[in-house]
Amino acid sequence: MLRVLVNGADGRMGSQVVKAVYEDKELEFVGGVSVTSIGEDCGELAGIGTLGIPVREGLAKSLEDIKPDVVVDFTIPKVIFDNAKIVMEHGIHMVVGTTGLTASQRTELGKIADEHKTNIFIAPNFSIGAVLMMKVSEIIAPYMPDAEIIELHHNNKLDAPSGTAILTAEKINDARKAAHAEAAPDKTHESLEGARGAKVDDIPVHSVRLQGYVAHQQVLFGGYGELLTIRHDSLDRKSFMPGVILAVKKVGSHPGLTFGLENFL
Repeated sequence: MLRVLVNGADGRMGSQVVKAVYEDKELEFVGGVSVTSIGEDCGELAGIGTLGIPVREGLAKSLEDIKPDVVVDFTIPKVIFDNAKIVMEHGIHMVVGTTGLTASQRTELGKIADEHKTNIFIAPNFSIGAVLMMKVSEIIAPYMPDAEIIELHHNNKLDAPSGTAILTAEKINDARKAAHAEAAPDKTHESLEGARGAKVDDIPVHSVRLQGYVAHQQVLFGGYGELLTIRHDSLDRKSFMPGVILAVKKVGSHPGLTFGLENFL
């Protein structure tokens, strides 16, 4: 059985990961780390009853004491880069669900993984449906290169645009370039800065942050007299768990750094 430690074990996503790992017969939940809820039982926080495993403080010390096979990280953008370095320097495989890593940081983490002969998996989104949404968008882009993205999340999300929206825009842009397809010029005159959203590879991305949302995205393609919209809705954080569990089980067999759940499907 793979021994799994969850960093950010008391968070909205982390507690779901604790539950999913605990319920999987091929995995063993061996520890949870956080900066809050120290000493509280991980199982009680996850709603699965007392496990006798308290939330610990200090990632490095916890790794040395528990010696897990895989660490799953759902913390916050400002600490994920340092967290990943700590885990890999201990020779432990890692699954990263925390967004906010830049392309240069991912490149550096890949080098650290190779140096320490350990593996790291990073995904902007663990939803199978979201991965398929990105794949379909990539297929459509050469034929309908005019595209915009609207992403909608709960108001506690720390980053904007979402990692999923950024990756979707990058995939659309790469597909357009490969097909030598160009979007029509945007002749809008902005009277209010930001009204057309942020630009990711020249693709407008609009972020909505409101109570009631979980994770949602629409990709809008425009053509001559027609529109095509792809929409994905995660209505519950449980929707991410099959992807997380898949990543935990496969990260050990994929050397170095892997980016994107589509590589494990």
